[in-house]
Amino acid sequence: MRVLLVEDDLALSEAVCGYLRAKSYVVDAAPSLALASSALHAAQYTAVLLDLHLPDGDGLSLLHEVRTLQERPIVIVLTARDQVSDRIRGLDAGADDYLIKPYDPGELLARLRAVERRRHAANVPVLTLGDLQIDLGREQVRRSGIPVALTQKEWALLRVLATRPGRIHTRDTLQDALYGWGEEIDSNTLEVFISRLRRKLGRQHIETLRGLGYRLILGAAATA
Repeated sequence: MRVLLVEDDLALSEAVCGYLRAKSYVVDAAPSLALASSALHAAQYTAVLLDLHLPDGDGLSLLHEVRTLQERPIVIVLTARDQVSDRIRGLDAGADDYLIKPYDPGELLARLRAVERRRHAANVPVLTLGDLQIDLGREQVRRSGIPVALTQKEWALLRVLATRPGRIHTRDTLQDALYGWGEEIDSNTLEVFISRLRRKLGRQHIETLRGLGYRLILGAAATA
């Protein structure tokens, strides 16, 4: 999952980014509305964590722009404004959730996962594909009942595929889930991670659609 954090407090931004990256999220940080707007049109984000009090305006103005995107990301508002009227205004403007500062990073992560599950209608947190079980909530994978150890990058890639099983994900979308701004990407990096996942999960679960992308499939055998 690729996340955009819109926050002008540098210390808080670095702390949140570090925490989420340690949990296998790819995170970009924007300290202003202008930079956040540019980021939204430069990459595809699954979630936006949005502060309301920004140096160049009210963060709620960004919500109107988010709502025009074809692939609308989850938006969780993060703010020191604790008035009920402010919360209502944020939710009415299109926010998916609201968290008041100071907040615990663990609660932020839990809310992010919960909204993600609701958004994609994943009412059952464990996805079962034959002998494979993927628990998005606990970040656990089992194959034939045996735990499968994944690296952060492998889990980041699987999270995108498993959130919408059966959907074709383009190379650009999957690379966005693996790398943030300024990170160098080798031309065959995505194929390397796909190959590793296939070895660990079973080749039959990930299908290559040449010229289109990859998908996690729900039955028929996959092709290389």
